[in-house]
Amino acid sequence: MRGSRVLAIAAVAACLSAHHAAAQPKTELTVDLAADAATLDPQLQWDTDSYSIYRNMFDNLLTRDVAGKIVPQVATAWHYTNDTTLVFDLRTDIKFHDGTKLTPEDVAFSVKRIVDPAFKSPQLSQFDQIAGAEVTGPAQVTLRTKSPYPALLAQLVKLSIVPKAYVEKLGDVRFNQEPMGSGPYKLRAWQRGVQVTLDAMPDYWRGKPPFASVVFRAVPDGPTRIADLRAGRADLIRGLSPDDAEALKSERQVRVLSVPTERVAYMFVNALAGPTADVRVRRAIAMAVDRESLITALQQGFAKPVNEVLTPANFGYDADVKPWPFDPVQARALIKAAGAEGAKISFLTSPVYDRRLNEAIQQMLADVGLQVEIQMMDQPTYLRRRQGTPVEAGALSQGRWSCACQDADGVIFPLFRSGSIWSKYSNPAFDTEVDAARATLDEAVRKTHYRRALDILREDVPGVGLFQDVAIYGAKPQLKWTPTANEAFFVMDMAWQP
Repeated sequence: MRGSRVLAIAAVAACLSAHHAAAQPKTELTVDLAADAATLDPQLQWDTDSYSIYRNMFDNLLTRDVAGKIVPQVATAWHYTNDTTLVFDLRTDIKFHDGTKLTPEDVAFSVKRIVDPAFKSPQLSQFDQIAGAEVTGPAQVTLRTKSPYPALLAQLVKLSIVPKAYVEKLGDVRFNQEPMGSGPYKLRAWQRGVQVTLDAMPDYWRGKPPFASVVFRAVPDGPTRIADLRAGRADLIRGLSPDDAEALKSERQVRVLSVPTERVAYMFVNALAGPTADVRVRRAIAMAVDRESLITALQQGFAKPVNEVLTPANFGYDADVKPWPFDPVQARALIKAAGAEGAKISFLTSPVYDRRLNEAIQQMLADVGLQVEIQMMDQPTYLRRRQGTPVEAGALSQGRWSCACQDADGVIFPLFRSGSIWSKYSNPAFDTEVDAARATLDEAVRKTHYRRALDILREDVPGVGLFQDVAIYGAKPQLKWTPTANEAFFVMDMAWQP
């Protein structure tokens, strides 16, 4: 009898202990990303993994709510005084992580820094219509543009505010190593190629962050990310493949989260170097790729085909643009006419991009007479090559482009406009159209210019639109979070409910 009482007491104690453990708040969130951050300076690279981390360290001039509407952040209100002058009123209660106040001088400095050609920001083309930024009051900054610029507010959603004095003291190189912002989390440590650890700012102006710390781990291998999620080593993973998503849907200890995005999956085609400098080869490539098969076989319904390098979520998208038909016979004839049979074509990629899609395209191009060599490299190296000279950029690469601005100005302008760090293509007629589209506030006129620009791209083929991407995440059931179309990865929007 006594032994039974002892066992009963032990069972109750174990139950209470388990209940107490379960009731403990979640203090650290662990996130598996497909790659390490290429940069933690928010005014440099704009790749998804870097953005997922540094967006939690900085406040932006403007932001978007979960519905995608542009709303205040550092700016509280704004108004145009004329078509080229925009005045912003600013918050006065924001502090950087070292306790110094965020001022209008910091805002003006951040604008001037990103538009300075000497700084060489890969984001420059998305801000280069800004002609000046000046402090015009104790809590006010005024921006001037070179001409009426309809996408200005949408682009400013991406403008992170950096501390002027701190950046000037450290210099750009060291600031990337030791970044400091005013966001909900500050940098504790960056172990290159391994992980980035952030600590919460308890007195953050928007409220207390939901986790005391966040660890972003670089895990290039997809199956390893899934294993981490299943085993509880990760709470959230990014970059699930459609096949993985289908397989995980039936598992009780995992939630699959997905959302159609403004991100377009496309194939970059180098128009300035190598065999693809011949437009016949580029058109052959467009006709050799069977987009419907790629979507059916590899995307499991997590994609919608597009006829251009834009998605329906972008202003300027035109569903009437005719795609190149899937015609391997005609593609092979064009390859032969160009004297490119057996030509070696380099295909740059990194672990961020779907290996199966790369290999499927490789086989489709082999079927029309091209020898495609897939060159795998880490994401920072891939970005440096892709943004380098035409010779460095390779002939082909898979891209997943999002400007977070939902406007053609943030997509086809940086990707294809002559002089852009991303562009390996030059056509004055295309430049004229996209320049005109960004210089008027009249939406109907803008659409006319973009339709002409898209028709030019269709003929010249410096890129092939594949599909509208769907962002797919795996999460523990306790994590409450709704992904957004602009792929904002804000930890402040997350919560843990045991």
